[in-house]
Amino acid sequence: MIATAAPDFAAALPDGGRLAGLDVGTKTIGVALCDAGWSFATPDKTILRRKFAADLEALRQLVTAQSVVGLVVGLPLNMDGSDSPRTQSTRAFARNLAPLALPVLLWDERWSTAAVERAMIAADVSRAKRAERVDSAAAAFILQGAIDALVR
Repeated sequence: MIATAAPDFAAALPDGGRLAGLDVGTKTIGVALCDAGWSFATPDKTILRRKFAADLEALRQLVTAQSVVGLVVGLPLNMDGSDSPRTQSTRAFARNLAPLALPVLLWDERWSTAAVERAMIAADVSRAKRAERVDSAAAAFILQGAIDALVR
């Protein structure tokens, strides 16, 4: 089940349980996790993209190890809210997650990477460290926005 609205996603989830946020790029997948009570999201790791089967297996291992009950996938919309080729690719990626048998929420990720970059610069994080951490931090930003909408 793929949802684009938080209430629809929430209806497909059990009461509580860990969620994973994904910032899907062409070269990496940033991963973040939240606590079972959906209070706070934290960056986890970055998965280097390979063939989709390998990406799916890496996500399957994460889901199993962390007892994830749902996925929040960042949806890269254009600034005017319309779809782009990247948006279509992300929607296809979300559809291909079906073997994980988890509810998926497509969440607007506009400004997520920029916001994370600004916060890291303000915290005086070096350029090299920012490059290492930006994808998982963006995933946490995306996931936090979604869980904030879920607990309203």
